[in-house]
Amino acid sequence: MSGADGADEGRGDTGGAGGGARAAAAGRDPGLQPERTRLAWRRTTLSGTVVAVLAVKAALYGGVSAAGVLVCALCFLLWLGFLLVAQSRIRALARTAVPPVLTPRLATAAVLCTVALALCASVLVL
Repeated sequence: MSGADGADEGRGDTGGAGGGARAAAAGRDPGLQPERTRLAWRRTTLSGTVVAVLAVKAALYGGVSAAGVLVCALCFLLWLGFLLVAQSRIRALARTAVPPVLTPRLATAAVLCTVALALCASVLVL
């Protein structure tokens, strides 16, 4: 049990570097990753909803103004855009066992909506 033979005992034959990763990948449930991704999209959508609601609350706090209404409308449109991207991705993940790759167009839209929503909310807070 000493030396290299004892160190490898109990782990099985990993086939060299990265063999453990291959063994883990072979035994993994392919349904778990899409489910985690779906849940992450739902959490992010919920976070965006909270930001949009807080932005509306901040805009209406000191009274209604044209600029506040305009920024609220922009926040709502950005939130709606992100919601559409997220729902599209959630449906795509639920359709097949092997989910399709997120297209660069949808990824860019999600990032732009998120960043713009955060900027709108920060403008309303300041």
